[in-house]
Amino acid sequence: MRPFTELRSRTVVLRERNIDTDQIIPARFLTTTERQGLGQHAFQDWRQREDGSPDPDFPFNRPENAGASILVAGRNFGCGSSREHAPWALVDLGLRAVVSAQIADIFRSNALKNGLLPVVLDEAVVDELLEHPGIELHIDVARRLVTLPGGSQVEFPLDAFARTCLLEGVDQLGYLLRQAPAIQRYEAMHHEGHAHAR
Repeated sequence: MRPFTELRSRTVVLRERNIDTDQIIPARFLTTTERQGLGQHAFQDWRQREDGSPDPDFPFNRPENAGASILVAGRNFGCGSSREHAPWALVDLGLRAVVSAQIADIFRSNALKNGLLPVVLDEAVVDELLEHPGIELHIDVARRLVTLPGGSQVEFPLDAFARTCLLEGVDQLGYLLRQAPAIQRYEAMHHEGHAHAR
């Protein structure tokens, strides 16, 4: 993962509530353990018409949304099964943050492990963002702040450990591995203390 300190991007909007992980990445695409390439199948059943052609009205098919890396979605985003492929697909699609009034706990945990920032804001703020797709937001991870187009700032919850991992660009295992020298020093001191006690 690369360090994630801040993000400036236009928004892509999906107004639907209760977008579950099967809608984010349908089960038929879960046969891989490769993260790359899943983005092309994100929201597959919504992106295509019945004849298999792209639906030009779906937000991720619209040319003005190309390159946008913040998704604003209706409440209870990421509900359903615990598949880690869901954040993999969204990251591969080019997203770095998901903004909603409510994000499912398991999805939130999986997202943070994969460098995708779940941003939960007050419902009134999210409703306003849902009504104005394509506006630019600035997200400051260190300060846990979203700056809105008018300059007002709103805080979002992010626990200290997740924040540290994002800022340093490491997952949970990477963070622990970085502590290896301190752990080894402790183990050596602990072992030495036991040896003297004998």
